[in-house]
Amino acid sequence: MSAAGKLFAVAALVEGVTWAGLLVGMLLKYGTQTTELGVWLFGRLHGLAFLFYVVASVYVGVRQRWPSWALLLALLAAVPPLVTVPLEWWFRRRGLLSPLR
Repeated sequence: MSAAGKLFAVAALVEGVTWAGLLVGMLLKYGTQTTELGVWLFGRLHGLAFLFYVVASVYVGVRQRWPSWALLLALLAAVPPLVTVPLEWWFRRRGLLSPLR
């Protein structure tokens, strides 16, 4: 995996983990009505992770010379919860994160 590919993998994982934390926080806030701390903390963390993922996706897409469909898919994957991680796995299998030849 290229250095840019590793950056994308980290960004995808961080975005996915913070999404999961935010979902647990929302369950605690709205489902069990026990605490708002999870939403407060993971809302902020996920906001930063989302921005990091978007910037990393654009950077890696340009650096790795992704086709436009791959960059668009990477950006769209940040919207539904927990999609960035399986997308990163798929991109890795397709060779989109490998060093350029």
